[in-house]
Amino acid sequence: MNFLEVFLVGVGLSMDAFAVSICKGLSTQKLTWKNIITVGIYFGLFQGLMPLIGFLLGANFESLIKNFDHWIAFVLLFAIGFNMIKEARGEEACPVGGFDFKTMIPLAVATSIDALAVGVVYACTHGKGFPILSAVSVIALTTLVLSSIGVKVGNVFGAKYKAGAEIFGGSVLIIMGIKILIEHLFGL
Repeated sequence: MNFLEVFLVGVGLSMDAFAVSICKGLSTQKLTWKNIITVGIYFGLFQGLMPLIGFLLGANFESLIKNFDHWIAFVLLFAIGFNMIKEARGEEACPVGGFDFKTMIPLAVATSIDALAVGVVYACTHGKGFPILSAVSVIALTTLVLSSIGVKVGNVFGAKYKAGAEIFGGSVLIIMGIKILIEHLFGL
């Protein structure tokens, strides 16, 4: 998996955090740089941590699932992507609350659960030799930047970009899942 592919996965994964960041911006009347950086750090940190945990778990079970790992990758990425698109079409309320630890931790965990599955995908499809620390750094930094932008976008422009971000992110993950399946089935 090259840098562009890891970056695209990072963008796809960060769209949930981006959408929630937009909501945080919507619910904040007086936005400060501290608020923007706080959201970026929480979401970026958890979005980087979860695939690392998933990779470590997946690497331990690699020998058991080696013969059908591409199907696992496809199903996980497709399901995550499909769920993101489905949620974007719903009428979910934006999260409210401040930027304190008790508010941000549940949001950071909730928006990064899908990244845990991506870490398992990396372990299954690439094995223990995969440069996971580089990948999680790209994912974390991408999420940090996009989440920080999302808070400002939400504060300035409102909710009109939230659904589009989730649909885009879901589509990227589905495409990556299909790509992995095609590569393994046809030896590309």
